[in-house]
Amino acid sequence: MFDATTVDHLKLPLRRAGWHWLALLALWLLALLPALLAWNTAFAATTVSAVRVWPAADYTRLTLEASAPVQYKFFTIKNPERLVLDLEGVELTPALEKLAGQVSGADPYIKLVRVGRFKPGVVRLVLDMKAEVKPSVFTLQPVGEYGHRLVLDLYPAQSLDPLMALLQVPDARIAAAGGPAAEPGKTGPEQATAGMEEAMLAAIAPAPKPAEEKPARNENARNNKAGGEFTRLIIVAIDAGHGGEDPGAHGGGGAREKDVTLAIARRVKQRVDEEPNMRGVLIRDGDYFIPLHGRVVKARKVSADLFVSIHADAFVKPDARGSSVFALSERGATSAAARWLAKKENDADLIGGVNLDVKDPYLAQTLLDLSQTATINDSLKLGKAVLSELGGINTLHKGAVEQAGFAVLKSPDIPSILVETAFISNPGEERRLTDDDYQDKMAGAIVSGIRGYFANNPPLAKSRLARNP
Repeated sequence: MFDATTVDHLKLPLRRAGWHWLALLALWLLALLPALLAWNTAFAATTVSAVRVWPAADYTRLTLEASAPVQYKFFTIKNPERLVLDLEGVELTPALEKLAGQVSGADPYIKLVRVGRFKPGVVRLVLDMKAEVKPSVFTLQPVGEYGHRLVLDLYPAQSLDPLMALLQVPDARIAAAGGPAAEPGKTGPEQATAGMEEAMLAAIAPAPKPAEEKPARNENARNNKAGGEFTRLIIVAIDAGHGGEDPGAHGGGGAREKDVTLAIARRVKQRVDEEPNMRGVLIRDGDYFIPLHGRVVKARKVSADLFVSIHADAFVKPDARGSSVFALSERGATSAAARWLAKKENDADLIGGVNLDVKDPYLAQTLLDLSQTATINDSLKLGKAVLSELGGINTLHKGAVEQAGFAVLKSPDIPSILVETAFISNPGEERRLTDDDYQDKMAGAIVSGIRGYFANNPPLAKSRLARNP
């Protein structure tokens, strides 16, 4: 038997060995800690914090905003038309459960949405469609105020023809072109007969007149007639800046640029349509996002004579104020402020969300030959005419038309300007921008400028309306 002293001597190395192993274990755990944290992050469920639905005739967009990139799979089912979207590693959050209630009965493409747990680790969304669609699903990295986004765009299987909107021409114009009068209560697609389309096309773009009958260049376009007959309609593309996922600038009082620009754009269209020889086309007629080059393409599809993009500027200092007009520049911005503004406006695609994996077939054609100096010169003339009118209702931030590389102005064959109506970041101007009377004055000034431009630069005759620019 060991005496007590011997036992104590044996315990000491055992204790030392125990502490030694504990120290080794602690060091081992510390070394594994980064890997354990990475493993935990990788397998933690992704949380969807917000769901937004943006219905429009052009397309419907559904956006899921999440804490991390969303892994997904999707497929379609026929008879009836359905789209299934499986979200992997996603929690079934209240935001997802409320998605069904965000779908309006007026949505042109989605009938209803069902959301539920499909199997462990997978949330399934089933969208019952009203018609066949072409889905586009993609992810977006965090930008601005947004986190990770999964975007589902639902396009019509048959692309919408911009000419359909122009078929809603007032009866007098259709009759002037030799077309039938509209039946009571019928507009748009219901009245879209082949005969009407030909009549509308003739009104917009008749065959060229003989040389001796062409009007003088300095004759007022409103009276641009030959032999007492109506020559052709002038098409003005009116672009309400931002929209949908891209709210644009915010005012201190809560006004959003995308709402202000749409309200003014609609008033501009109304006034343009009241002109005897003009027709306005809204590039965006609702709260949804259109990529910058898509706005140019839409204007060219309707063979627009002019393109006017409407915005409401913001600056870091609330005392900045006044209206401005911008045109495209080939050789850089005319000022540091113009360069800064162009970059900010061009970032709209990042915020609004563009699927960069899809190569738009019209993009290369739209941005061809940007060195057409004549178009830029006409844009400057248009901008000067509009700026002069804006000076009658508001302080001018700059007394001359400025230039910079605005992507939305890059049409090679349509005079294009960007109007900054006022500074939404200025409390006084924000109040004016949300006032009906001021919006109407702003619209009137823009249209007066357009009218003045055409008084000195009547549009040339067009042989036909180009369907595919």
